[in-house]
Amino acid sequence: MKILVVGGGMGGTILANNVARSLQDEMKSGKVQLTMLSASDKHMYQPGLLYVAVGRMTPDELYRDQASLLEPGIQFHVDPVEQFMLDNNQVKTKSGKVHSYDILVIATGSRMWPEATPGLAENAEFFYTEQSAVKMFHRLREFQGGKVVIAMGVPHKCPMAPLEITFMLDDFFKERGLGDKVKIHYTYPIGRVHTLENVAKWAQPEMDRRGITYETLFNIKSVDGAKRIVYSEEGTEANYDLLISIPAHKGMQVIEDGKLGTNGWIPTDRYSLAMEGRSNVFILGDTTNIPISKAGSTAHFEAETVGSNIAAMVRFGAPVRKYDGKVFCFIQAGSEKATYAMFNYLQPPDPKAPTRAIHWFKLAYNKLYWISARGLL
Repeated sequence: MKILVVGGGMGGTILANNVARSLQDEMKSGKVQLTMLSASDKHMYQPGLLYVAVGRMTPDELYRDQASLLEPGIQFHVDPVEQFMLDNNQVKTKSGKVHSYDILVIATGSRMWPEATPGLAENAEFFYTEQSAVKMFHRLREFQGGKVVIAMGVPHKCPMAPLEITFMLDDFFKERGLGDKVKIHYTYPIGRVHTLENVAKWAQPEMDRRGITYETLFNIKSVDGAKRIVYSEEGTEANYDLLISIPAHKGMQVIEDGKLGTNGWIPTDRYSLAMEGRSNVFILGDTTNIPISKAGSTAHFEAETVGSNIAAMVRFGAPVRKYDGKVFCFIQAGSEKATYAMFNYLQPPDPKAPTRAIHWFKLAYNKLYWISARGLL
């Protein structure tokens, strides 16, 4: 049996490692062949980009060799897929090679899409790529005061990122002695400061305590860089001296080109994580169209479910688990404190007051991530 994993991010890596350990006997005997196709020989710790943007991590700390994170027996190729031929159970890669499969896992991730909003890409700072995070850090270092506007596009990767960058920027400027010279104004697309109600109930008083102003029901329509104004779909506007954006995201180009889903999001069953209409194709992480958090922990827990089911399908002919929507997100609440949110399809989050202890645990996880990617945590 041929199992093919497309994508070497968090979800694809954990899944491949879990399957390799579960089916090690079948792989040694040649009954099972497990292959991963990736666009890069490097694996990036994406949550670290937030820290790069405020000067608390350096880019070199974000990477490991992808091959070093994989279990023995996994056939790893840096050869990105350029065409999915699902009716034939095949994919075609950039090198022109065709890979056949019995079970396919698509975990290609997402990318920021500031171009969706006129003027945003040219006038805002971002932290979703190494290049943009480094650029943002230098811009922050040069900033001497004025109004900082935080603007959100939807959907976006990491649901806590808007709050994290807001609180971290507040501490960043205070630590530079600019607390009385910088005014932070937070905007959010719906009628509260966060999609998750309990998170919003925690965050709003924290903003009030810090003197951070906020405007809800603010969906970005366009940015006028000459006038330094962000316009909303609701008809309001916000003047800025520095614009920080969590931009809208979409799936990868290969998913769009293959018309596998709208804006690169593949229609996915929320419990089985199978692609709709395909019992042997599974979707992980950001690539799904499931309306839950696009976060590393989402991919992690989904990968555990699908990995168990693939092993069961090989051995018993049927899956054994359902994904319950479990997500766990740390929330960096400034430079020295953090909290967390844990929730699933049925249970909402209930974040507690931020503490220094959780902050240090989050920093520890930055190092433990590589063990987690191996599927060992």
